[in-house]
Amino acid sequence: MVATAVTSSFFPVTSSPDSSDSKNKKLSGSTNLGGIKSKQSASFGSLQVKANAQAPPKINGTSVVTSPVESFKNEDGASSPPARTFINQLPDWSMLLAAITTMFLAAEKQWMMLDWKPRRPDMLIDPFAIGRIVQDGLVFRQNFAIRSYEIGADRTASIETLMNHLQETAINHCKTAGLLGEGFGATPEMCKKNLIWVVTRMQVVFDRYPTWGDVVQVDTWVSASGKNGMRRDWLVSDSKTGEILTRATSVWVMMNKVTRRLSKIPEEVRGEIEPFFMNSDPVVAEDSRKLVKLDESVAEYVRKGLTPRWSDLDVNQHVNNVKYVGWILESAPLAVLESHELSSMTLEYRRECGKDSVLQSLTTVSESGVGDLANVGEIECQHLLRLEEGSEIVRGRTQWRPKYARGFGNVGQIPAESA
Repeated sequence: MVATAVTSSFFPVTSSPDSSDSKNKKLSGSTNLGGIKSKQSASFGSLQVKANAQAPPKINGTSVVTSPVESFKNEDGASSPPARTFINQLPDWSMLLAAITTMFLAAEKQWMMLDWKPRRPDMLIDPFAIGRIVQDGLVFRQNFAIRSYEIGADRTASIETLMNHLQETAINHCKTAGLLGEGFGATPEMCKKNLIWVVTRMQVVFDRYPTWGDVVQVDTWVSASGKNGMRRDWLVSDSKTGEILTRATSVWVMMNKVTRRLSKIPEEVRGEIEPFFMNSDPVVAEDSRKLVKLDESVAEYVRKGLTPRWSDLDVNQHVNNVKYVGWILESAPLAVLESHELSSMTLEYRRECGKDSVLQSLTTVSESGVGDLANVGEIECQHLLRLEEGSEIVRGRTQWRPKYARGFGNVGQIPAESA
């Protein structure tokens, strides 16, 4: 209303009385103009115009009455176009403004997704990164949030989850350091020579199990192990408190993926990996006790008919190392699983198995109080995972502590490189 009034002052639209009177005179002087008849109004002395056979417009069968805004009538009742002002000559900008607003909202949403920031301080700070190199470029660090589907009946992270964290950081360490070739954890020179890494021995100590929602920090580094081996250590801690949760050390050797035979480390490969070696001691002291060989005459618990699924195979077409841990625990006595938790384990990998293998899991309990496992303290078990025809896959020894009774012992630290 205000805008119309202002613009009307700049664009006045007036009709002179003379022109109106002359127009009325012309209309009154004509009695029949092409079917349009006019007659004098007796009450107002003005003209009334009737259209010959002019019906109101219809849309979908409904009569549409012309709004007063759409047309104006003069004093004589004749229709005339609306007044030409500055406002009603402008185009309709509403559609353009709506499109611009939609574009800005979409751009803002995309920017917020890219510039994501946690709303709570206890949320994972960098959930999409694969980790980073720290401590003079020799230690790789990565955080993991414990998901709801990664916890077990005790509401703590499963053994498989923790072992997967170790394997994931090992691969990401190679990738971040620029040593990842076309193979699974193999360097470019290893790929040229058809070599892959295989683990021969692993020791893991579980000081405390993380629970759902915890964020764990995993640090890993590598060192030399003899002339033809490599040692990899892990240190898992609570990202908030720094409390040590898990410590692990392992020994790896090279194998030709075509002949499936062990191989020495070629000088070209040694030149790739040696710059990343730390001169440090293992984070877990070596358990030099010999792992005993079990058979059905000695084993107290046997689980037969274990077969790998397609999802259990890695890119090298052999069973993933983490799967062996789950198979070993398949034959652990239920009384131990219900009353105790795994505190440490030592594994020796003897050979690989493929997708067509059928395995057996054997376990014996070394504790003298076998009859009442739920009420004893520390329990030690011996394990063997083998093929049905007798070939050994993994030998193992596990130690168990009563649940909620944690014996932490000596916790580890990230080693400072020795001079």
